[in-house]
Amino acid sequence: MSEPVKTSHPIETDMVVIGAGPCGLFTVFEAGLLGLECHLIDNLDKIGGQCAELYPEKPIYDIPGLPFCTGQELTDRLMEQAKPFKPAFHLNQQAEALSRLDDGRWRLSTSAGTVFQAPVVVIAAGAGSFVPRRIPLAGAEDYEGTSLFYAVRRMEDFRHRNVVVAGGGDSALDWVLNLQPLAASMTLVHRRDEFRAAPDSVGRMRALVSEEAMKLVIGQIAGLHGEGDALSGLTLKTTDGEIEQPCDRLLAFYGLKMELGPIAEWGLNLERNLISVETEAFETNQPGLFAIGDICTYPGKLKLILSGFHEAALMCQKAFTICRPETKLVFRYTTSSTELHKKLGVA
Repeated sequence: MSEPVKTSHPIETDMVVIGAGPCGLFTVFEAGLLGLECHLIDNLDKIGGQCAELYPEKPIYDIPGLPFCTGQELTDRLMEQAKPFKPAFHLNQQAEALSRLDDGRWRLSTSAGTVFQAPVVVIAAGAGSFVPRRIPLAGAEDYEGTSLFYAVRRMEDFRHRNVVVAGGGDSALDWVLNLQPLAASMTLVHRRDEFRAAPDSVGRMRALVSEEAMKLVIGQIAGLHGEGDALSGLTLKTTDGEIEQPCDRLLAFYGLKMELGPIAEWGLNLERNLISVETEAFETNQPGLFAIGDICTYPGKLKLILSGFHEAALMCQKAFTICRPETKLVFRYTTSSTELHKKLGVA
């Protein structure tokens, strides 16, 4: 997993891609063929977007040339294809503020404090940013970022702490297993004694419980207690009644939902939370700002991965003219171009 790194100076690049799903990954390849550098931002802690997060094992049958693949297999193939162009990923962070610089480039900052400056920004965010479902308790926001977390950015923040993890999926179980050796105490809270996580993870968790190396509570969080932004304990509601649980670090994994997020404030033409684009290059009403994949709309739009690949290819042609205005764009085929073969490492 990638931990966000706050930069002291803006990252200068050709293209910033918001979204590391299939369309964002294929953009790296198409841009790389043209000699353009890409940095990718994603709110998730891994690449692959919906394919990797929502259906890594689900079969996909309509990718050209691949009669069958899973969401994770498609992600892995796209990463292999993009590898020669060394994409830089900035995970666990959301694109937030966007502004135009005096020289015409964009300045984009993220929730982790990373700042980019680039002539081209591409929104490839699927149906929007994945954001965590928050704990539905009054006052929970007071603890967010200090005692209450929806993702792990630094494992060291949990060392020697009384950690409670809430949830029953892969993320919850993975972090229980990863953080248990560091924590002063580890407790997993889930509403039922059945888990959606990988059987191996569930088995390892139950072994730790039987060894009394951690605790499993079947119930729900009913109350948060602490002073200021420092959590000190939880009230847990179980079938046997309420219990008090010491806790100074709470990780909640209640699943994800999709929102357009700060992108909605960027002055784009929106139609039902989709970004309207023209179909020559999938540029928005803001020059140098593009949208591809499920997040864009235009007459005849089909929400298919293959459509997003087509949009990425045409978008990169226009992006080149913005990033390299003094250079003539020469169209080349990967089957016959020696220059492209060198870029791909197959010469």
